Amino acid sequence: METMQHSSGAGESTLAAIIPFLLITAALVMYLAAVVRQRNMGRTWNKWRTSSFVAGIGLLAVALLPSLMRFAHHDLRGHMIQHLLVGMFAPIGLVLAAPLTLLLRTLPVRHARRVTAALRSKPLHWLSHPGTTLLLNMGGMYLLYLTPLYTLMLNNSSIHLLVHLHFLAAGCLFTWSVAGPDPAPRRPGLRIRLLVLFISIAAHAYLSKFMYAYTWPGNTPHSLEQIREAAQMMYYGGDFAELLLVVALLAGWYRQRSPRSYKLQQV
Repeated sequence: METMQHSSGAGESTLAAIIPFLLITAALVMYLAAVVRQRNMGRTWNKWRTSSFVAGIGLLAVALLPSLMRFAHHDLRGHMIQHLLVGMFAPIGLVLAAPLTLLLRTLPVRHARRVTAALRSKPLHWLSHPGTTLLLNMGGMYLLYLTPLYTLMLNNSSIHLLVHLHFLAAGCLFTWSVAGPDPAPRRPGLRIRLLVLFISIAAHAYLSKFMYAYTWPGNTPHSLEQIREAAQMMYYGGDFAELLLVVALLAGWYRQRSPRSYKLQQV
């Protein structure tokens, strides 16, 4: 009986590890298929966009490697590597690839109009506002590391999966709302988006310093050294990711202000 239960648990664990890889592979195949369709239709698509999407999928794949998954389960430093890859760096690659623009250019006109109507809806307007995405993104981090949620995640694989899904979705929404090249409903101007981004930078830095000084998350099996090194990884890794967002935001603003420069971009 114990052998049967062990085999069943191992099978479930293997399936849970395979499914995310299948999903990100499917996303990559659909994106590349849309790029090929653009070429077949005689349209161009920026190779940097394609490279960006491949890089984003690659970072997700690294975060899902079994060796890193095992490391993350027992060591906060491994978890922080996963957090940075899934919640910050992979979303930058995925969003800067302009998947919505590619979708709208690839779909038949009738379906593209439906997507456009959904983008202009009030619920999506509120969800995609930089203030909302900031709350979802940073609020999730504070909730995870400053409450018992982190301990619950260590002992529950379903909660662990939901936490990673939240960070991926929140990271993509935040990147899209602040610096994404794709269309967004009634997107605020540059000043508001820069303000939200600087608030995010400050909130991220404060959280990492708080974790370092007061050794949070508490009541975990992690050592003081692990927690402080993970906090440092969050601080410096987060700074680098947010610097990339600032560059992306200003570059997008410059393209909009310089039509001639924008025409040189094969988007």
